[in-house]
This record gives sequence, C-alpha cells and structure tokens, in this order.
Amino acid sequence: MKGTNLGEFEELVLLTVGILNEEAYSIAISNEISKITRRNASFAVVHSALNRLEEKGYVDSKLGGATKERGGRSKRLFTISSAGKKALLRTKEQRDELWSMIPKLIFKNI
Repeated sequence: MKGTNLGEFEELVLLTVGILNEEAYSIAISNEISKITRRNASFAVVHSALNRLEEKGYVDSKLGGATKERGGRSKRLFTISSAGKKALLRTKEQRDELWSMIPKLIFKNI
C-alpha cells in the first residue's frame, strides 16, 4: 500500500465518490469535479486518482451492468471504504484545525 495521506486532488475525488454515492464512476466523477471546481478534471487524471485511492484501500470498485449508451460496456462503480471515510474525516479535522489557527485579520480586506 502507498502512503496514507490524501493529496488535494485525491480528496476531491474521494469527496465526489461520496456525493455521487451509487453512481460514482470515472466520467461522472470527472464531470462533477469540473462542475463544482470550475477546473478541468480530465477522465485520465480522475481514473489515475481512483487507482491510487483503491491501492490505498480508500475506495472499493465493482463492475456495474452493461449499458446501451456505453456500447455494451460496463461502468466501474466506486464506493468509499471504511478506511476512506476515516481518511476524509482525518483530513477535515486537520484542515479545520489549521483554519482555526489563522488570525481573522488576514481576511479583513477581502
């Protein structure tokens, strides 16, 4: 297993898997990240992140049914594993702690 820390993009992908729940597959994840962040999240980059997350044990995958729209090909559906949920919570706690330490004056003139 690779390192257990979540990279920024891996965190986005993992959160999006949670948002999409039963419909989390590479293209849907890519589209959702692009919509929310307004930045291009290519299918290849999302697919690579999903593979890393699966190697870390943060997502599980299974093949869904074949669809006519996909030319008879199956979707690879992803769900967050228990370890993935713990990693997300740990990352959120770390970010919340860091945010709480920033003096409010820093954002005064924004």
